[in-house]
Amino acid sequence: MAIIFEDALKKDIRDGNFAPAYILFGEDAYLKKLYADRIAEKSVDGDPFFNLHIFNGICDLQLLYDAVNQYPLMSNKKCVVLNDYDIEHASKSEFDGLISLFSQLNESCVLVLRFDSVEFDPNSKKNSKAKNIVSAAEKAGGKAVQLGHRKESELVKMLVDGAVKRGCKMEASTARFLLETVGSDLNILRNELEKLCHFKKDGIIDRGTVELLCAKSVEASVYDLTKYIFSFDTASALSLLDNLFYTRVEPMIILYTISSSFVDLYRAASVSKSGTNITQAANDFGYGKRAFLLERAAKTVGRFDGKRLEYCFDALIEADRRLKSFGSDERIILEELIVRLCYILSKGVYV
Repeated sequence: MAIIFEDALKKDIRDGNFAPAYILFGEDAYLKKLYADRIAEKSVDGDPFFNLHIFNGICDLQLLYDAVNQYPLMSNKKCVVLNDYDIEHASKSEFDGLISLFSQLNESCVLVLRFDSVEFDPNSKKNSKAKNIVSAAEKAGGKAVQLGHRKESELVKMLVDGAVKRGCKMEASTARFLLETVGSDLNILRNELEKLCHFKKDGIIDRGTVELLCAKSVEASVYDLTKYIFSFDTASALSLLDNLFYTRVEPMIILYTISSSFVDLYRAASVSKSGTNITQAANDFGYGKRAFLLERAAKTVGRFDGKRLEYCFDALIEADRRLKSFGSDERIILEELIVRLCYILSKGVYV
């Protein structure tokens, strides 16, 4: 099963060399919509009113078949787009019908399947239907395209260039801080960039402007929580926890993110002892574009010995067990965990 990525898809669109079918999936909703729209726009050279057909959700497959098999009107190609077809809840006959559709494709039609809110992961062993669809598309000459979040360097360049196009200026360091603050989702980033540029008009967007205007992602907020824990600032950590509960962040998400920071510390400690290059280690552990998390942990881990980390993991495991127990008070559990972690890290004693 061959899966292509954004660069290969961009080349197809740029060259006008379209496959009979494209399956767009992955974690970046903005990119999936962007490329579905671009394929539709570039593949149809006639009136889109007659040559572009868009279907959403569970639809009448007969109408889809008719749209695919009808020849374009005053155009060399037509495009048929099917958004978020719920393959998991489709009947066997409906799913088999969708699979058979790929064998009916002809050179005058480009079929696009975009999976946005519907889960579609052909890389997963559990998602056999997704594998079957990709296999059927490939047999017909189609392509499955995985569109994940772009690399940090690409996003930084996009933000810096985007600020210039809007009459503002943003340094690369500020762009990276914006990524840490709001995350790497392109829809969110574009909206935040528009807001920042509208506020500054033709000025310089700095770190202070980002802090003033941009709401932090849950992950960034919880990262601040672990930052307070690592500096033994119990009061600030508890205050931020109070804010997280106020904004209704799930307690298990808070615990998971705190735990992830300690896993990063443990890995950084292992890397330090082995003498391995931190960049290579990030690749080995599968951090990808999130390698900065391991690099950040490497700067912190030297302050804590192995015994402190062991005690902290004991405390995290205990908190996880209690959170999953019936009738537990989630807020009290997390408050106790924060106090315990701060004490362990500062004193080296388990409480």
